[in-house]
Amino acid sequence: MDARASELFGSGNGHCSGSQGLASNLKPGNGFGVAPKKACVKNNKKAKTRFSRNLKPSNNIPYLPPEAEEGNIEYKLKLVNTTQYRFEHLATQMKWRLQEGRGEAVYQIGVEDNGMLAGLSEEDLRTSLNTLHKLAEKVGADITILREREVDFDSDLPRKIAEVLIRKVPDDQQFLDLRVAVLGNVDSGKSTLLGVLTQGELDNGRGRTRLNLFRHLHEIQTGRTSSISFEILGFNSKGEVVNYSDSRTAEEICESASKMITFIDLAGHHKYLKTTIFGLTSYCPDFAMLVVSANTGIAGTTREHLGLAMALKVPIFIVISKVDLCTRATVERTVRQLERVLKQPGCNKVPMVVSGTDDAVTAAQQFAQSPNITPIFTLSSVSGESLDLLKVFFNILPPLSNSKEQEELMQQLTEFQVDEIYTVPEVGTVVGGTLYSGICREGDDLVVGPADSGHFYKLTIGSIQRNRSACRVLRAGQAATLALGNFDRSLLRRGMVIVSPEIDPVICWMFEAEIVLLFHAKTFHKGFQVTVHIGNVRQTATVEAVYGKDELRTGEKAVVLFKFIKHPEYLKLPSFPR
Repeated sequence: MDARASELFGSGNGHCSGSQGLASNLKPGNGFGVAPKKACVKNNKKAKTRFSRNLKPSNNIPYLPPEAEEGNIEYKLKLVNTTQYRFEHLATQMKWRLQEGRGEAVYQIGVEDNGMLAGLSEEDLRTSLNTLHKLAEKVGADITILREREVDFDSDLPRKIAEVLIRKVPDDQQFLDLRVAVLGNVDSGKSTLLGVLTQGELDNGRGRTRLNLFRHLHEIQTGRTSSISFEILGFNSKGEVVNYSDSRTAEEICESASKMITFIDLAGHHKYLKTTIFGLTSYCPDFAMLVVSANTGIAGTTREHLGLAMALKVPIFIVISKVDLCTRATVERTVRQLERVLKQPGCNKVPMVVSGTDDAVTAAQQFAQSPNITPIFTLSSVSGESLDLLKVFFNILPPLSNSKEQEELMQQLTEFQVDEIYTVPEVGTVVGGTLYSGICREGDDLVVGPADSGHFYKLTIGSIQRNRSACRVLRAGQAATLALGNFDRSLLRRGMVIVSPEIDPVICWMFEAEIVLLFHAKTFHKGFQVTVHIGNVRQTATVEAVYGKDELRTGEKAVVLFKFIKHPEYLKLPSFPR
């Protein structure tokens, strides 16, 4: 993004470390997350956009990247004196933008199609926002004004631009669901932060808010997470958190939320590292939140968790917690330490410190568009400092996949990954996991496997629940639990898949993979036994061959042939959606 536009619309009091790197890493069109629009909405748009792309705005006028034709971002110079025909056309356009953003759209008011920040008078801006509000009402959505700014347009009168979030009111439980994996070293404050975010109460400094997140007695006794737990944070169509109520249940949150953030709370201690890896590979998080304690900085498993997220290509942002325990100098030292690590070769990230609401809005939009941007928040779960900025970030954070990619996944045959297995009284066997592709409905006849013998067993889907609420249809990318009735639980295990019989699933005992040996005290060679994580598959395998080399040392890369020890698995390329 142009430095003038960034200064105007972006960083408030914060700063973006390595601004030169930001300019070079962001591709044109990524500054505010713009992408192309449907031709039937604007018939003459393509020619207009191609023409405007060739125009360079005046040196005195800041600008955004030119508006593209798809995606959920729309530029409007002004919306005044609209005729009935024009109003209907704008409503159709808004529906398309909302569809592209899976229920969310961002409108830039006072901006021309070529990205020039022309601005509007106060009267025209209010009239345009009022028209936008009426349009949103017509399509069943709500609007939230994210920010307003004055622009210098060589005019005597002040001119303003506005950025507005449009969000669709939930219809038939089709809320936007984003999954965020929570990483970080032990005692960095991960569970406490989630407790504060989802319960709306500040911590007492001794971890009181995290108690409701723990699943086992030993977790409560030690204060350390050892298993994978889930927490939800819901936003309504106006961008307000819906969790905070005396008797608010998960079902009520799901009913009133139009956007849901599902937090996957992972273990920080090194001895639970395999559980953390399983959570990252199996649950397919959209984003990862790395929590770092301000008083200890980068310690323990912090580097390992950062490396895992980067290896799996999960976009990551950082939260520095416990700033209430430290001086400002200590917090700044931790920030600088993180910036050095993020800028190292191999990471090549652009740290962006968030210190105001404008920063949070800019960070959310740039973060989803560029994998190099890494927002950094500094906050406290005890004093509540900067917690609101993190909530603003989550509220605006857009999905990674657009509606077209979602449709393509839904048109494929059904494939559901089994991550958890339960027995529920009066319900029977229940499996939890993620629908990788296709659509799953109540009553569908599918097959599950592979068993130790390699066979797949027939089953029928009884009922479906998402976030503890009944759901008739499950779509690709959504996590849910499936009731299988009287199906024998002993035939099931983690790592299995429930697929359509039409797939004709093929199993494998052996597979080849290109690996990089990050660290090993000795050498890696034929005959080694390793634990393999592939999507929701976790099993011990032996090294049958190392192609082209006799052995591998730290930092070396090679293609290796593995063989599963216990039972065959269902694998395909890619094994998980990254």
